[in-house]
Amino acid sequence: MRNLLLAGVAAVMILPTAATAQSNVEGRVGKLESEMRAVQRKVFPNGAGGYVQPEITAPQTQAQAPGVPASSALSDLTSRVTSLEEQMAGLTGQIEQNGYRTRQLQDQFDAYKRATEARLKALESGPAPIAPAGQSAPLDTSAAPATTTGSARPTKTPAAPSVVTGDTATATPAAAVDKPSTGDAAEDAYLYGYRLWQAKRYPEAEAALKKMVADYPKSRRASFAQNLLGRTYLDSGKPSLASMAFYENYKKFPDGERAPDSLLYLGQALTKLNKPADACKVYDELSDVYGAKLSGAMKAQIASGRSAAKCQ
Repeated sequence: MRNLLLAGVAAVMILPTAATAQSNVEGRVGKLESEMRAVQRKVFPNGAGGYVQPEITAPQTQAQAPGVPASSALSDLTSRVTSLEEQMAGLTGQIEQNGYRTRQLQDQFDAYKRATEARLKALESGPAPIAPAGQSAPLDTSAAPATTTGSARPTKTPAAPSVVTGDTATATPAAAVDKPSTGDAAEDAYLYGYRLWQAKRYPEAEAALKKMVADYPKSRRASFAQNLLGRTYLDSGKPSLASMAFYENYKKFPDGERAPDSLLYLGQALTKLNKPADACKVYDELSDVYGAKLSGAMKAQIASGRSAAKCQ
């Protein structure tokens, strides 16, 4: 009788302890599952479709026959905890790998940025101008109003100032450079910049041509103006700025009428900036892209430029 009483007391004492242990394990499971969902949201931000599903789930509750001890609940919960901890460790490792790859990409981008800035500084610190004033190639003289051809709308032929004679003109006072008025705002803006360049009013020409390209980027004259801006830089002794203006014209207006001219001048500018290898690449690009459209005179200039750069 005494033994039965002791066994009953022991059972009463064990039941709360088992219940407490089970409650603690379930708390751990709930916490781990919450943390797992947070990690999954960070790793798979596009939705629940990419979530890692647990390999071990809670078994369905089954009715047990009377007298069968319910000792499997704690072992099942322990297995779930172990599974969740393993998945947490795997996801943590994946996050660390992604962070490492992101840092590698950032380092590569920083290296590329430093190299690009160094090249730009080298271009800007180039030596003397490409050619003395008065010896620039006559390509843009064909852009003068008197030689406008093609599908462009007809415009009045403006008269150049009387003291100007082509590229050899002496500087003309700004007051002597008239603003054209053809009825086409884009055409007028380009022609005014052209007149300023022709009159060797280089600072005014730079400002006028920049404004024309910014205000009328869709006009066919935008290619003319951007190319003439590069020539203005060349004639005013700024070859590094000229090279950037020529490249910008080719990049922005590859189908523009002055894109081939800009590549030709870019090759010459790079040769003067002690970049013969880059100049040869530019001449190759010019021949490959525009070979069928090049005039005999431009082909001769390309051959001369390749010879000056000692291209193979």
